Amino acid sequence: MENLKEKILKEYEKGNIVVNTCEGIEVMNLKTFLEQPVEGILYDLNRDEITILTLMDDPKWINDFAACKVIQELKRQIDEQKHKLKI
Repeated sequence: MENLKEKILKEYEKGNIVVNTCEGIEVMNLKTFLEQPVEGILYDLNRDEITILTLMDDPKWINDFAACKVIQELKRQIDEQKHKLKI
């Protein structure tokens, strides 16, 4: 497990993120990852509302749900600024 931690942290240093998907661990460029719609971001992170609400037996769902809402708002603000700047 320590070896996996080291590999993951090295990917973050390179500007990537590491997610555990149904197909296994995947490495993605963070900037490219953030270009997708918020629904895709949350889905890839297993933090979309539907997934979180199926895990209500674990009190961790409360902060996961809050994180989902924060990510949605931040993405909305980013998209709004990009639109204003015509990026």
